[in-house]
Amino acid sequence: MVEVQRPLGEIVPAMVDENGKMCGFVHSFETGAAVDGPGMRFVVFVSGCQFRCLYCHNPDTWKLHNGKQKTVDEVVAEIGKYAAFLKMTGGLTISGGEPLMQAHFVGEIFYRVKQQYGLHTALDTQGFLAAHLDDSWFDNVDLILLDIKQFNPERYEKLTGKPLQPTLDFARRLQKMGKKIWLRYVLVPGWSDDFDDVEGLAEFVQSLGSIVERVEVLPFHKMGEHKWEELGMKYELGDVEPPSTEVTERVRDQFRARGLNTY
Repeated sequence: MVEVQRPLGEIVPAMVDENGKMCGFVHSFETGAAVDGPGMRFVVFVSGCQFRCLYCHNPDTWKLHNGKQKTVDEVVAEIGKYAAFLKMTGGLTISGGEPLMQAHFVGEIFYRVKQQYGLHTALDTQGFLAAHLDDSWFDNVDLILLDIKQFNPERYEKLTGKPLQPTLDFARRLQKMGKKIWLRYVLVPGWSDDFDDVEGLAEFVQSLGSIVERVEVLPFHKMGEHKWEELGMKYELGDVEPPSTEVTERVRDQFRARGLNTY
């Protein structure tokens, strides 16, 4: 077991419904997703997140109870409708929100899906709460879609509302466990496009070695801005435009220069 300093924040205790069935809160399902791991994915978006990222396009997932209560049995049965297809073409991804907030619920889904359907599994997370979980929790997870949103600690906290170090600690822990990573980096002009910040992150990611299968540089967009307005919240990045093609390629080239498979 790797010793990791525990971060701020807690995971939600295991929950059961009135029939004693393990349950949790699900925001939505997506079938046929092509951008959340290898191949075609069934994506479970769970509710609850302790981050408050300024560019978040799903602020409606922040509050746990904004989702619909579902049992593990119900979620696994829904995945099962597509299991034969998914086994040939892709697999299951659990995203959010932040899945590790409901680690008991999410972990049981991963276990059941592996046992019943033998699907490839991926977890989309920033890893902030991972230090509360034993290494064995990740036994049923094949791939981590790891969000590192900035490499400068001060800018990271201004962007997300939380400290960076627990995420970096989690990445090192994944390295020790030999878990495969797809790194995700959202490129926000004025927030995460600084040359030196990107260089620092690229150097760190390179140091993780062969577990990093690819880096995805994701240009900022404002498709979720209307959700902020609907929730009565101010969208702080309303005046920020998507990054230019030139800046996007420059950032991708910084990762490529480190020998990283970058898109």
